[in-house]
Amino acid sequence: MPVRDMVEIDESLCDGCGDCVTACAEGAIAIIDGKAKLVSDVYCDGLGVCLGHCPQGAITVVRREAEGFDEEAVARHLEKIRPADAVGPSNAAPFPVHMQSPAGGGCPGSRPQVMSPQPEPVAASAAGQSQLRHWPIQLHLVPPTAGFFEKADVLLAADCVPFAVPDFHQQFLSGHSLTIACPKLDSNQEIYLQKLVAMIDEAEIKSLTVVVMEVPCCGGLVRLAEESLRRSRRSVPVECVVVGTRGQVLQRMGIAG
Repeated sequence: MPVRDMVEIDESLCDGCGDCVTACAEGAIAIIDGKAKLVSDVYCDGLGVCLGHCPQGAITVVRREAEGFDEEAVARHLEKIRPADAVGPSNAAPFPVHMQSPAGGGCPGSRPQVMSPQPEPVAASAAGQSQLRHWPIQLHLVPPTAGFFEKADVLLAADCVPFAVPDFHQQFLSGHSLTIACPKLDSNQEIYLQKLVAMIDEAEIKSLTVVVMEVPCCGGLVRLAEESLRRSRRSVPVECVVVGTRGQVLQRMGIAG
């Protein structure tokens, strides 16, 4: 097997932003389990175009044994991962036009955006009208000091809650900026604490409502909220709402840091 230049990604530094994915014309990099990974040696030409697009400095070029770069394999790979409505030259970034990264690069799915126009709060009977005011919403992805969190009432919901509560948008989301998390399955929750503290201290949120399921593992999200209050310089009202697996509210209680 030949020795050649290859891209190497330090997963301990990678934050999963996706800038390298859109920078790689060969589709050699993908975000897998929240980290950038080299899909196959044969797709990487070793030129390292992606290096300058990584804000964390997680990418380097090293010399190691690797299969040779295969342009035909790259072409077949791009045909598979580029949707039918994608247009442009075969060496374009492997995303459809409507999902192309905006200026500055980055994963289109995690780019902060405010919904425009923002929906006004509506009566609970107005079924079907979304109350989501911004994107992204997953706690690993949200910028904690984004404009949509500044001086906002924030809702932190366990991932399962919207599936259990039939009128989640009207009952909980209306008038709130949203972030979601799973205290059992999500990794590196120290980042969650740091983000919640930044929301309280830097974004100066007005309140935090934590909505969790009745299952024991959801208690981890309540503990994250409690610890974020202890670490914060500011004090904000925090309420915990526990819902049952059939969507009914079982308990409401205040949280103290």
